[in-house]
Amino acid sequence: MDFALTEEQQAIRDTFARFSDEKIAPKAAEIDEAHAFPWELFRMVGDLGFFGMRYPEEAGGLGMDLTSFCVALEEVARGSLSLAGAVAMQSLMGTNFLHMLGNDDIKERLFRPALRGEKIGAICMTEPNAGSDLAGIATFAKKVAGGYVLNGQKIWITSAPVADFFTVFAKAGDERKLTIFLVEKDFPGLKVGRSIEKMGVWALPTSEVAFDDCFVPDSHRLSAQEGDGEQHLRKLLAEIRVITGAMALGVGRAALDEAVRYAGERQQFGKPINRFQAIQLKLAEMATELEAATHIVRYAAWLKETGRPHHKESAMAKLFATEAAAKVCDQAARVLASYGFAMEYPVQRYLRDVRFTLIGGGTSEILKLIIAKELSQ
Repeated sequence: MDFALTEEQQAIRDTFARFSDEKIAPKAAEIDEAHAFPWELFRMVGDLGFFGMRYPEEAGGLGMDLTSFCVALEEVARGSLSLAGAVAMQSLMGTNFLHMLGNDDIKERLFRPALRGEKIGAICMTEPNAGSDLAGIATFAKKVAGGYVLNGQKIWITSAPVADFFTVFAKAGDERKLTIFLVEKDFPGLKVGRSIEKMGVWALPTSEVAFDDCFVPDSHRLSAQEGDGEQHLRKLLAEIRVITGAMALGVGRAALDEAVRYAGERQQFGKPINRFQAIQLKLAEMATELEAATHIVRYAAWLKETGRPHHKESAMAKLFATEAAAKVCDQAARVLASYGFAMEYPVQRYLRDVRFTLIGGGTSEILKLIIAKELSQ
């Protein structure tokens, strides 16, 4: 198996690397400190065709493979993990079910504009008492004439304050099984609640969302039948984990680059600190962790692309890459010492932001249980 990038994939990486260096990195601190959605950069990413990369050409996308998407996302994350989180949501969880299950009207009014960055989508799964436990979802959709009435509360909804539409997982029917609905922002009964203040990814707004007798027409039940939501979600989970690993690689690389740069400039005892073995060992370990993480993420992407079993490997990729990136960001802060604690240096942002990747797509503890279960089958 050769995981070297093809010429096309390398060209994609080069394009997004330049964009990250020239457009994202210079504004990363500014958008972070503003605690506001990065509209300008979001639209610029859309202009590069990013939102349609993983969708087929006949749907308005570019028909590219998962590896191409991951290397582009990694470069965006290297510049700003807040922006990477926003564009990943738009490209995958926010639009996937519209493409898979939406009718022609939904695709024309919402999906295709979302691929151009003109509309923003969000997904509503997590609830106050239901995170990893999908069976704990309490939001319920009651069948009425012409549609459904949704009642319930969601939390930790990425991009909610700026979203034009929401893909909502709710229980429906006598058996109360998960069903997928599409709720547009102007539907009565939909309320975007308080914003959640987070320790990192400050430019990625996250809020509560409530449904209070929110009427959803039959045309907006994305599920072909009541109760098929979980099977559709499980098809996407592996991809979510692979791209989360890619985002972790990006922020980890940014931290390593900053540590290497600083160690070459910082003088102590008459020479740069990168001449001291203690620093050299840290840098070597950081680089090795990221190299290994890169290979496992690429391997999981390759398995997905080629139709091979990949659920265990995608969990491994997410687990290893996010934990490695968290370790690298911590070590980078140690290399910078007091300056790693200073807000004027970007390492503190990497250290705060990287924890975002440890949560989305399954915590490390949940992933270990998934891997162990796969090994026992």
